[in-house]
Amino acid sequence: MFTRDLDRLTGVRSGKGTFYPQFRATTQRLERVVHALDAISRALVQTVDGPEKLVRAVADAARIHLEADWVLLALADGALPDAHPRHLILDNEGIAYSFEGLAGTKDPSGHTPDLVLDRLLDILRGQLAQFRLPVIENHHAHVPIELDGDVVGAFAAWTAGHRVLDGTDGIVMRILSSQTAVALQNSALFQQSQVLLADSERACAVASRHASDLAARNVELLATQRELDAAQRHQLLDCERHRIARELHDSVAQCVLSAGMQIEVCRSEAEEQLVDKGGRALFERLDVAKELTRSAVEQLRSAIYTLNHRSDAQRSSLPEMLAQLANVHMPDDLRVTLHVTGAAVELRSGVEHALLRIAGEALFNTAMHGSASRAIVRLAYKPTSVSLSIADDGIGDPEKLRMLLRLADGPDVDGHHRGLANMVARAREHGGTLAVRRSRMGGIQLLATVPHPPGVVS
Repeated sequence: MFTRDLDRLTGVRSGKGTFYPQFRATTQRLERVVHALDAISRALVQTVDGPEKLVRAVADAARIHLEADWVLLALADGALPDAHPRHLILDNEGIAYSFEGLAGTKDPSGHTPDLVLDRLLDILRGQLAQFRLPVIENHHAHVPIELDGDVVGAFAAWTAGHRVLDGTDGIVMRILSSQTAVALQNSALFQQSQVLLADSERACAVASRHASDLAARNVELLATQRELDAAQRHQLLDCERHRIARELHDSVAQCVLSAGMQIEVCRSEAEEQLVDKGGRALFERLDVAKELTRSAVEQLRSAIYTLNHRSDAQRSSLPEMLAQLANVHMPDDLRVTLHVTGAAVELRSGVEHALLRIAGEALFNTAMHGSASRAIVRLAYKPTSVSLSIADDGIGDPEKLRMLLRLADGPDVDGHHRGLANMVARAREHGGTLAVRRSRMGGIQLLATVPHPPGVVS
């Protein structure tokens, strides 16, 4: 039983006198095979490091295992076209030779035996018919490199006189050759994938830059389109404003002036015919009518001026327009002061127009109905809103005006209080409010507040 176990484990018979020499030889072969397999595994993991290191590691593993003087690994021309290097020669000291000028190799001419160079040329030319099967001789081994049933190259080695090759060496050579073809192909594919990955990353970076450029240009185009649309709307509005201004000047203003002239004629005649107290009352009523027509003409001129100077290409800011309204278009007996607080932002033209109209209507009421001598206009820019305050020192009653504002919400607003209703409507159109309170100067304070997005220039 013991002898049969030894036979299975070592491959030798214990009954012979040569048992121990055979056992030692078998042990040495096993050790060489283990070392060779370890070298093969370490060689094949070089795939990701590039084909040059892989080929060098495989050839070095064969050289060490066979104790070879010369090792040749080569691929036939046209086989595995993406695999490089195509051939490599190692001498017994591990010095590499190659015609491809690889890093760390020498030119084999003048250093390599003719039989090695002749074998290299045969392999490169595809003359492998005589070596389609492994050849294992005493000091020479030749194993074809096969892939998918085709011979794509060969693996050859020559050993010194003391190293005799056997079947175990042939098995090691076949393992190396069969794995080398697959590893070379995988290495070539890996290198291609790295190149494709780098190309795709560059293409992705270029595409990202193009996308960013397109996005920026799209934003610019949208902004330009908005500007063009706004310019077109402004042009249409300007044309309509000029038309209305002409109509007001040529029709309404002339009619009011004519009415004023007729009132003046009547006043002159009434003054000549004044004989009693009743005539004096008529004379006073004509004076009031004269003042009303004069004020109407001033208001019409102010409206015509505003309509004719409403070009958004070079339009004034809201504070400038309020200053112009306060200093140019008010009666001489009403002194108007303007105060602006906060960081000014450009508001939508509709908001500016509404606030300017509210200020104009409020100052008109102050001049005509409030008997005020002084008014203060305050424009306050806040982070989320803008407020406009008009305060005077007149005789107005805040409670009465608040009642009129409540009536303004009803359906039956008469023409006498249309100005108050218009101010409320202008504020609400832009999401704002209009409040009435007693001013510190004793008269009325109107406060209009309109929201706007924070930090956004409209």
